[in-house]
Order: sequence, then C-alpha cells, then structure tokens
Amino acid sequence: MTTNTLESLGQLGLDQRQVRIYRALHKLGPSSIRDVASEAGVNRGSTYETLKDLVGMGLVSYLPKGKRRVFQAEDPERLLMLGESKQQALAQAMEDLRKDIIPTLRQSRTAFTPGNVRFYEGDDGVELVLRDILDSTAKDPNKCYSVISTKTLREHLYRPFPNFTRTRVQRGIKVRVLAVGEGGDDAELAERKWLPASAGADASYIAIYPPKVAMITLAEGNYPVVVIIDSSAIASTQQLLFNTLWGLL
Repeated sequence: MTTNTLESLGQLGLDQRQVRIYRALHKLGPSSIRDVASEAGVNRGSTYETLKDLVGMGLVSYLPKGKRRVFQAEDPERLLMLGESKQQALAQAMEDLRKDIIPTLRQSRTAFTPGNVRFYEGDDGVELVLRDILDSTAKDPNKCYSVISTKTLREHLYRPFPNFTRTRVQRGIKVRVLAVGEGGDDAELAERKWLPASAGADASYIAIYPPKVAMITLAEGNYPVVVIIDSSAIASTQQLLFNTLWGLL
C-alpha cells in the first residue's frame, strides 16, 4: 500500500492497523477473527478490538456462525460515505467556530496576559516576524504598516528573508519608515524619512502593525532577539507616537 493511500485513509480516521485488517478482510472474504489476525499480522486481541471499531464505522459487518462471529468487509463505497460524513461534520464544526465558539472565547479572554508577549531568537525568529508583518498587514484594509529602524540593524534584517521587499510589493503592502541614520534603499510602496543617529546608536527595529508591535535587536555576536507584543492598546499608542513624529519631519 502506498504512502498516499495510507495518508488518504488516515484522513478518514483510520490508523494503520485498521487499514491492514480492513484490507485483509477484502482479500479473505467472510472470515474468523483468527484468520483475519493471521492475514493482517496482528494479534487476536487487537484484531477483535479493531474489528469492533471498523463495525462502528460501518466498514465491516458480522454474522453468527455457530458460537462464533464471522466478519466481512462492506463495499469500498462505504469509504466515500465515511468521507462525506466527516466532511459534513467538519463543515458544521467550522460554522460553529465562526459563529459561536471563537466569538465566545474572545469575549471571555483576558485582555492581556503573558501569552500576548512572545519571544524568538536567531534568523528564524526574524523571518517569522517579517512573515507575520506581511500576513497581518495584508488583512488590514489600508495594507500599511510603520517601521522605525536603525542603520546598524538594517544589514542583518533581511538576511533570512532576502526577497521580503519583493514579496511585500507583490502583495500590495505599503510601509512608512523612519530611518535612524543615513542609508536605506528606496523601494516601491515605501515612504521614508530620516532621523539623525547619535554615535554608537544601538541596533533596533520596531514594526507597528496593529494590533501588534514587533521589536528586533541584536545581542552579543550580532545574534537577533525578537519580541512580539499583541496588544491593541500598545500598538495604538506606538502608532500615535509614530504618526506625530512623522508629521513633524
């Protein structure tokens, strides 16, 4: 049996043992537990329990033969019926999530918890933040976010995601940048203003994309450290400060 077949049947809720026993029944025809166990290579106790599960799924039936039961596989079309049933149940679950469960959980959720602050490290953390900025901003009607970035961090920022700017432009996302220190390349859908940098200014990058604020800095050895704060209150305050400073330049 191919890996794809196992994966497909797995999506219907069948594990490998159930698949083996189901296939053994198709090969054997109506059979005793002992014969099924021998053909499938599964011990008798597990075979019996698995057959009961398959009966519950409607994929196997049984009939009495003396004091014993003989099991037989149902028509493979039952697999389609099982898939359709799970599909309907999933569709209903998705509808319940949208209309009831998620709104209820959001209403009962504490406004701010330690879970609203997440820490990441290294280039993987930087890439995660950059992708989160794009994915989150793409859902905003204005498709725009704001950045404060120092010269000392810029050379490290896009190392793990070199086509970030091209991806941003392709997705129609705009950015306003307050660049601390000289430099910074012009790009499509980007506005840039500059702030003077004092000598030895620390490396930092702050992205404001409500309801989140992301901050990146460099630890010893130019090792990136990342913090994401998911808070509408903090993001709106940072956005207000950014807009005020932007308007003064």
